[in-house]
This record gives sequence, C-alpha cells and structure tokens, in this order.
Amino acid sequence: MERKHNKTLTSRAKELRKSMTKEERHLWYDYLREYPIPFLRQKVLGKYIVDFYCAQAKLVIELDGSQHFEPDTMAKDVDRTNFLSDYDLTVIRIPNNEISQNFDGVCEYIDRAVKQSLSQLR
Repeated sequence: MERKHNKTLTSRAKELRKSMTKEERHLWYDYLREYPIPFLRQKVLGKYIVDFYCAQAKLVIELDGSQHFEPDTMAKDVDRTNFLSDYDLTVIRIPNNEISQNFDGVCEYIDRAVKQSLSQLR
C-alpha cells in the first residue's frame, strides 16, 4: 500500500484549492469550513486528491459533475473508492446538482455520515 500522503501531488492540490468548482466553494464556505469536526479540502491521499476529507471520521466526500456518470469515469471512480477503502476510509459521492437543488439535504446527509462514522469508531 502506498503512503497516505504523496508529495508529488501537493502543488496540484494547492492549485485545485484556488480553483474550486462553484459547488465545492458552496459546500466549503457555507457548511464544511465551520463544521464542528474538521474537514480539509483538496487533500492528497495516496495517488489521489479528494475533494473533502475528515480524518477524525475517516470520511471522504467527493462531488461529482456530469462526467462522473459516463462509463469510463464511473469505472475510475470505483477504483478510486476501492483504493481509499484500503485506508479504512468511507467515500460518499454527491452529484453536483444536489448541491444547488438540495443543499440543506446534502448538509444533513453529511452530518449523519460523520456522526455514524464517529459512533462506529468509538
């Protein structure tokens, strides 16, 4: 298994933090940044950069645009999820349109996922 942090991706992660999608910005600035359990954005984990990461809850949040519903990308997402699962991380995927159409529901979903994960870790 690769190390969890991959220094070769650090500069790319910094670039991605500066150029977040509007959905990433909305979720970060309007919810996750002030969430009581710390989240990081554009976190390097092995050979991937994940959208949002909560170390305490062992949780990864990925926001998926329409390209993630194409067969090739879906297969890559399965590989990515399996890779991250090897680190005992739970990956939740949220379609971008849910951020704009059901933001409160997305926030409730994330909150439940964090609380469930934390309760299982105790």
